[in-house]
Amino acid sequence: MSTKSTTRSRGWFSSTFALRPTDPVEIPGTRMGYRPQYLLRPANPLFIWASLLIALVINLLPWGRTPFVPDVLAIALVFWNIHQPRRVGIGTAFAFGLLMDVHEGALFGEHALAYTLISYGAITLHRRILWFPLGAQALHILPLLLIAQLASVGVRMWVGGTWPGWMYFGDGVVGAILWPLIAWLLLAPQRRPTERDATRPL
Repeated sequence: MSTKSTTRSRGWFSSTFALRPTDPVEIPGTRMGYRPQYLLRPANPLFIWASLLIALVINLLPWGRTPFVPDVLAIALVFWNIHQPRRVGIGTAFAFGLLMDVHEGALFGEHALAYTLISYGAITLHRRILWFPLGAQALHILPLLLIAQLASVGVRMWVGGTWPGWMYFGDGVVGAILWPLIAWLLLAPQRRPTERDATRPL
């Protein structure tokens, strides 16, 4: 691999997974600036729903009460709430929450409430979150995942359940750590070729 390619790869990695926004680039002749954004193709609706169904299947696997196993469906919902809020909204999150309640035999509406809360938060903050690279986005995703877990715990304790312990919230932490990887994978089909083509205007 050439030095130029290595430098370009390092620059892409540092800008994509950075923990702070990219420094603004000045526009010559003005006092304005902008942050470079990667140009993406439109999201395919079939891919959106397929990824949500795959995340649901992963959640349906017999994990039991294994600690530090993230809620993949919640992460996928948050991702599409941020990137496609008009196609994947609060109603979608509520419906998937009911499916999880039926599967786990939980109090009916427990997951629906949790997913609705994180969906509302993700849609409300989606413009702000998209301003940051993936590494910094994870810092915004962590509170959303923890709020969903707190909602589930609150519902359980309200009907006489016991406190699950602080290890229970490790799932949300692991989910936030995996956010850059999951987001990168879900964005992969929308990325345009990085090599320049003289026959294409973009």
